[in-house]
Amino acid sequence: MNWSQARGRWNISTGIRSRADMAAVIAHFHVVKGRAYSFRFKDWNDFDAADQPLLQITPAIWQIVKRYNRSGYEHVRAITKPVAGSVAVKIAGSLVTPAAIDVLTGRVTFTSAPASAPMASFQFDVPVRFDTDSLPVQSDAWDLQIVNNIDLVEVLE
Repeated sequence: MNWSQARGRWNISTGIRSRADMAAVIAHFHVVKGRAYSFRFKDWNDFDAADQPLLQITPAIWQIVKRYNRSGYEHVRAITKPVAGSVAVKIAGSLVTPAAIDVLTGRVTFTSAPASAPMASFQFDVPVRFDTDSLPVQSDAWDLQIVNNIDLVEVLE
């Protein structure tokens, strides 16, 4: 096995309901230059977690993670794109305010090492990119545009 985690994939074409929706997708596609640049995406099937133990990087820096458990196996997923304002950190059951919460890396910084392992509840986005450099939009009418597949693929950071 050559990877340490699964990589998500989504087809967003079914979410386009209007000409304005399609225009927004086309504009975004051009801004990120197809598959060239990543962006944040909310996976409505998996976007939050409660009371997750953080992973220690240094005594004062901790990584937000989400743990998945199944049949005695655990997968620890680093959360690199927490939603701003959604992260609540607790130490020994009490809410605390860390020195910083980096919404671009998912790292939580304390002014000094916490007395016990911190936990967090949070929402998160997934870093993704388009999985193509062309967007074949079919216009069936002025207000009816169709793209059969607009695939996004998770960017592993």
